Amino acid sequence: MHYARPLKVVHQEILRQHAVNLVAARLSRAEPPLRKEVVEYISDSNSHLWSMRKSRANLFRLSSVFSGLLGTGEWFQDICRWKKPVASTAIHVIYLVLVCSPEMILPVMSLCLFMLGVWNYRLRPRQPPHMDTRLSFADNIHPEELNEEFDTFPVSSQDPGIVKMRYERLRSIASRAQTVVGDIAGQGERVQALLSWRDPRATSIFMVLCLVSTVVLYVVPFKVFVLLAGLYIMRHPRFRGKTPPGLINFFRRLPAKTDCML
Repeated sequence: MHYARPLKVVHQEILRQHAVNLVAARLSRAEPPLRKEVVEYISDSNSHLWSMRKSRANLFRLSSVFSGLLGTGEWFQDICRWKKPVASTAIHVIYLVLVCSPEMILPVMSLCLFMLGVWNYRLRPRQPPHMDTRLSFADNIHPEELNEEFDTFPVSSQDPGIVKMRYERLRSIASRAQTVVGDIAGQGERVQALLSWRDPRATSIFMVLCLVSTVVLYVVPFKVFVLLAGLYIMRHPRFRGKTPPGLINFFRRLPAKTDCML
C-alpha cells in the first residue's frame, strides 16, 4: 500500500506527530521518566522547522556535493584557456582518440572511476561516523540563532521586538532566494521564447538555424561534427574574441516575462 497509494507529506507529518506524542506519553510514565523534548529530538520530529544553523549546514553540504563538479568545470576552463599547454595538448589527443574510437568512451570512464576510488582510498575514514559539530555549524553558532532554534512553535515565547528582528532577517534571506528563483525562471522563459513567436525575429532566426543544422547534420558525419565542435570549444585563446560569442548574446537578448511582473 505504501507504494501503490503513497501518503502525502502532510499526512506523514501528522502521523509522525501522533507517533511522537504516543511514545512521549508512554515514556513519561516510565522509571526514570523521559521528557517529551528527548523523544522529539530522537525522532527528529521538528526537522521541518526553520533553523539558521541547519540552513547554513545544508548549504555547506550542498556545496561539498557539487564541489567535484565545480572543480571539473574550473579544470576544463583552464584547459580551454591553455594555462598548461602540456595538459591541454594531452586532452586534445585523448579527445581525438575517443572521437575516433567511441567504443572506448565507457571503458575509459569506468577506468577513471576506478582510479579515483583508488586515489581516495588513502583518504578513507579511519573512525566510525559521529556527531560532527563543525559540519552542524554548532561550534560557532550565535546565541540568538540558538535561541531561535529552540523557541516554541507556532507561538513564540520571545519578545515581539526579537520576533520582528528574526522576521526581517528571514525576509532578507528569502529575497536572495527569490532573486535566484527569478533568474532561473527567466532563463527557462528565454528557452521557451525560441519557439513561442514572442519575438518574431528571434524565432525566425532560430528556425532558419534549425533548418540549416538539419541539413548540415545530415550531410556531415556525426564524428566529424563532434570533433569540430570539441576543437572549437577548446581552441587556443589566440583564436578567441574578447566579446562573448554571438549565440550567447542572442540568448541573452531573448524576451522573458520579468518585465510583465508587478
